[in-house]
Amino acid sequence: MAIEIEHGHVRAKEQLVPIACKVAAVSEETSDVKAFRIQTLDGKKPFEALPGQTAMLSVIPYGECMFCVSSQGEDYVEFTVKKVGYVTERMHFLSVGDSVGLRGPYGNWFPYEDMKGKDILFIGGGIGLAPLRSLLTYVLDHREDYGRVDLVYSGSTKDDLIFLNDIENVWPTYPNTHMHVSVYKGTEGWDGEVCYTAPFLESLGIEPEGRIAVLCGGPSLFRTCLHSLLEKVGFPPGDIITTLEMKMKCGIGKCGRCNIGSKYICLDGPVFSMAELEDMPWGAH
Repeated sequence: MAIEIEHGHVRAKEQLVPIACKVAAVSEETSDVKAFRIQTLDGKKPFEALPGQTAMLSVIPYGECMFCVSSQGEDYVEFTVKKVGYVTERMHFLSVGDSVGLRGPYGNWFPYEDMKGKDILFIGGGIGLAPLRSLLTYVLDHREDYGRVDLVYSGSTKDDLIFLNDIENVWPTYPNTHMHVSVYKGTEGWDGEVCYTAPFLESLGIEPEGRIAVLCGGPSLFRTCLHSLLEKVGFPPGDIITTLEMKMKCGIGKCGRCNIGSKYICLDGPVFSMAELEDMPWGAH
């Protein structure tokens, strides 16, 4: 398996063969989201991933899908999977000990070195918190290197919120780390904020000076939080970071499914600044 690093990106020099792995643990985050801890067959960590990188997880013979590495430990990598299609539905039948294939890591990563000394604003919606979690936990593990941390996170209902234990009991224990969580539809069992993400974020009065915004979510979150709010309050395009993970099929730039102009999400991303996205030919894609 030959890999080379070019301009901060992992590039495959040849087709990668999946590593034979197993499911080490499964946790149910919501009714349609599960987290899978993956190890090699001999109980080791399959690879080291930097925050924001992705990998191809496969269920033989049903297929494979690209996911961000949402968490990792000394002897595992973890993927948070929402049941949205044929392969992900099969994944939700996996149990501890089941065999899977894994290849990666792929792509670039969040510019965590460039973020040192700055405040960081995380903005996530629903399953979009999964890619952000890799950077958030890295920042918290190196807390002295970063300024204030704010997470603004929303879901349709309480049952759509993932990593609730971390949000309520783990991440707020770190110094100068603040959780802001809302729902915007069902309120049963919820006594927190009831508000869409953008107005909730605006109500917090978070200023752009000395701060990097990192966001991931659905199209409505991008439309309202990015164009209608972050740019309006003065965040420079280079200080707005996101991750694009839709439509990746092969992971190594061969299938052409994820290209936008000359850029391939699997090779040149999945992490981009807004300044980079503005240079892409979206109208032709």
